[in-house]
Amino acid sequence: MRILLAADPILPVPPRLYGGIERIVAGLISELRARGHHVGLAALGESTELVDGLYPWPALRVGHRLDTLRNALALRRAVHAFRPDVVHSFARLAYLLPLLHSRLPKIMSYQRDPGPRQTGSASRWARSRSLVFTGCSEHIASRGRRGGGAWHAIPNFADTSVLFPDPSPPPPDAPLVFLSRLDRIKAPHLAIAIARLADRRLILAGNRAESGPDAVYFDTEVAPLIDGCHVTWVGPVDDTAKRRLLASAHAMVVPVQWDEPFGIVFAEALACGCPVISCPRGALPEIVNEGITGFLIRDVVEGAAAVSRIGSLSREACRRSAELRFSPSAVAGRYEALYQSMLR
Repeated sequence: MRILLAADPILPVPPRLYGGIERIVAGLISELRARGHHVGLAALGESTELVDGLYPWPALRVGHRLDTLRNALALRRAVHAFRPDVVHSFARLAYLLPLLHSRLPKIMSYQRDPGPRQTGSASRWARSRSLVFTGCSEHIASRGRRGGGAWHAIPNFADTSVLFPDPSPPPPDAPLVFLSRLDRIKAPHLAIAIARLADRRLILAGNRAESGPDAVYFDTEVAPLIDGCHVTWVGPVDDTAKRRLLASAHAMVVPVQWDEPFGIVFAEALACGCPVISCPRGALPEIVNEGITGFLIRDVVEGAAAVSRIGSLSREACRRSAELRFSPSAVAGRYEALYQSMLR
């Protein structure tokens, strides 16, 4: 099968540091090529993922009308050059407009709330059954269905080859870990409150905003609580440090205060055998098996109670859940099946 993937003209594939979607695209390319497919990529010219054809975007301003038109025409040229059996876009829906009336199977994947007006219109304009949508969770797919069109929920994945448990479980006094951006919607202040009530050390890992409301939030509500003893902040971490933190943690506590579209970090924790404590918002009920791979809590008291129950969970079950549902192989297999269904 010949598959042309597209990623936004924002970060290279794979990204040099952060860039969740670009990591997903890179991992998907690797899996598909390992399965014998030929894969082309429309992305930034600096992308280094090994592909069978790289088609750089000519314009870099996302949302700019003229640049959008230039990239839409560039994607059409890439289709003529690569001659794919299917086009799978993680980029702008507008880039697919010149292809909507063709019979070529097209998949548009969403990582955040889709615009039902835009997706509905694209679905109606597209040649019969040539365009389908995916959401990174059933939470996102269900919101997309409000605008019409065919929707499938296919999750994101964690790199289970570099994120894995330690041979031995962490000690009884292992710390809790908060791993995410230190913004209000991720609620590190609640993680600190939970750790204090549960009488556990907490390690905060992640970057912080340098300006705007979230910078004020960090400076006034999080920084004063970091004492270097009971609560420490280690800043951003790479994959090696991330694995070490999660594999040695009692649990990961990220009590999100927004409707999380997916949250790759939760799959990453499970891959390391680390149970998750979060809130039943967005896709979290789809990721965390309550009482098996973690707990979904509604307040600080419930969070502290969940910490005391972590010992009843199996770290092997966490890892197994990640391998079966959120590994690159499992997710690539679901996309591959979708491609094949569109070619019948």
